[in-house]
Amino acid sequence: MKSEVNEWYRGRNVFVTGASGLMGKVLIEKILYSVPDVGCVYALVRSKRGKTPESRIEDMWKLPLFSRIREEKPHVMKKLIPVSGDIMNDNLGIDSKLLEQIYDEVSVVFHFAASLRLEAPLKEGLEMNTRGTMRVLDVAKRIKNLVSFVHLSTAFCYPDYVRMAEKVHDPPVNPHEVLRAATWLTDEQVKLLTPSILQKHANSYTYSKRLAEALVKEHYPELPVSVVRPSIVTPSYKEPLQGWVDNLNGPIGLMVGAGKGVIRSMYCIGHYHAEVIPVDIAINAIIVIPYYINSQSERSPEIPVFNLTSGDDRTTTWKEVLDVGKATARKYPFEGPLWYPGGNIRHNKFIHDLCVLFFHILPAYLIDFLMLIFGQKRFMVRIQNRISVGLEVLQYFTTREWWFDTNNFKALSTILNPTDIKTFSMDLNIIEVEPYIESCLIGGKLYCLKEKLENLPKARLQNNILFVLDTLVSAFLFYLLPLYILVSYFEPFRMLLSYGGPFVRYLPLVGKVVFPEA
Repeated sequence: MKSEVNEWYRGRNVFVTGASGLMGKVLIEKILYSVPDVGCVYALVRSKRGKTPESRIEDMWKLPLFSRIREEKPHVMKKLIPVSGDIMNDNLGIDSKLLEQIYDEVSVVFHFAASLRLEAPLKEGLEMNTRGTMRVLDVAKRIKNLVSFVHLSTAFCYPDYVRMAEKVHDPPVNPHEVLRAATWLTDEQVKLLTPSILQKHANSYTYSKRLAEALVKEHYPELPVSVVRPSIVTPSYKEPLQGWVDNLNGPIGLMVGAGKGVIRSMYCIGHYHAEVIPVDIAINAIIVIPYYINSQSERSPEIPVFNLTSGDDRTTTWKEVLDVGKATARKYPFEGPLWYPGGNIRHNKFIHDLCVLFFHILPAYLIDFLMLIFGQKRFMVRIQNRISVGLEVLQYFTTREWWFDTNNFKALSTILNPTDIKTFSMDLNIIEVEPYIESCLIGGKLYCLKEKLENLPKARLQNNILFVLDTLVSAFLFYLLPLYILVSYFEPFRMLLSYGGPFVRYLPLVGKVVFPEA
């Protein structure tokens, strides 16, 4: 049976912003591999670190992500056309001749470009995520044969709603007014006003994305726009490689940090559900959405919105994720860990802050002090500061429950034939938690840290040595040292321990105090 999705895309040209990001790369790979009759894919890429868009695309082709295309369908690689530009510029900074070509030839737009820095200043988030979306919409309005514009948002952009419906709610303020204010206010002024502007939003990312949704909604139904809201995007489930990931954002960064022994505590409500979605399943849904919307007999009165989340079907909790992650980190330990991976989540903020002080901050300063003594470059305090910021941002998502309607998302599969159901799998219920988390951690090890599985014996040896050291240090700091202080200054404790006989007599420090004649 032929793929009806491929037939719908046949000869259509696609324009993608954010092509160099994780989701952008997976989208391009999946379209070229599974929708081979697509006309071409224009990929908006900006110059970065002295590299042109063309050279960045060349580097992209070399990634393991594109291995099955290189091996099975190398001819489709010529369908990817790099477009030099940036959503921070008017007309996206695209050459006028190429821009006219896009106006004439493109029919599907995927707008993925965004600043993913949750801790970014508000002005940066507004310029990139909100005004950048406005610029992409301005370009889309001049595309002559546009049949679909898919805007990538986030499932967490409405913190003031207990349950997230698949609709765009009115923003708390007019996005145009906010953008106008941001143009004349200084960075310092915006920084001072940020808390009152964000209100219930914990960061600039979700706020700027919420305003961007409002801008997209303004163009419906004049433009065939739609909004997709994935939850926390995690490494791929199956395609094109199990565990593929190219950054340490979100839970994978937490796993790697904990596996390296750097992160020892996280503020998290363990029994809350983990709301995540593998990147390949999210991309499958996004590719199907234009086909789905255009297959409907009549246009929806409301802008189509799809919450790409597990919704009410989820069962996995953050504690389960942590427990499986810890077991996997011991089975596949990272190379060169700073300490034995033995951190934990804590639902009490005060206890978490104490643990951060004793397990994160003080050890970081101790390590940097030793580096200073030995004339080495100090790095640990800087790393811990970055980790603290990252954890603070991530805790926004792990210390509250999130509830989503997913009717539109689930409806996508209902119109697919058996071939497309297999090709564009969107069933989150088939994912087995333990094997998936294991593949995520291995993916972070292979694709982010560039570690090789053949080095596992060495890594396991390092892990075992650190386990012994961790046990000894923990026993000294949390048992022997407090006990030594107690028996040194309180006679009742000495008398009590004197009944311990030979066992107490040979305890380091404590034995000599309890039995001074020994």
